[in-house]
Amino acid sequence: MANDLASELSRRKRTAWGAFKSVEEVAKKTKNVRLRAHLFDSTVLPALTYASKTWAIRKQDEHAISVAQRGIERTILGVTRLTQVREGFRSSELRRRSKIRDAVAWAKLSKIRWAGHIMRFAETRWTRAVIDWIPRDVKRTPGRPPTRWSDFFVKTLNDR
Repeated sequence: MANDLASELSRRKRTAWGAFKSVEEVAKKTKNVRLRAHLFDSTVLPALTYASKTWAIRKQDEHAISVAQRGIERTILGVTRLTQVREGFRSSELRRRSKIRDAVAWAKLSKIRWAGHIMRFAETRWTRAVIDWIPRDVKRTPGRPPTRWSDFFVKTLNDR
């Protein structure tokens, strides 16, 4: 089983841009930055991170999500990539100006919330059984094993 989220992330990026285009006219007319951020957080962010609670996110997937978010963020602020480079704006400066939530952090938080929800399930539920399942008689393929959904929690708890 390949751990490749590329097609899913591509679909998520398209839907996020579609969600942004549906509110773009309102966002451009609105001068209030907090209202723009609220529009982003309530329409674009859910479209970009839909089903992220089930993803086994790798660094390159986090990077792809961040790149898509920064593109939409620049459009919200009316800053082109060229302008950003010329004027020396860092991405952190754009984030400070736009006041929108970080999509990667939001995806990780939703994953933690979902894990807590699953752990409260009875052990007879199939969702809980699949999470706790350890396959038997499976020969491991050579090379580094793919990132599993639960590896995120092990890494997060070890980093603390």
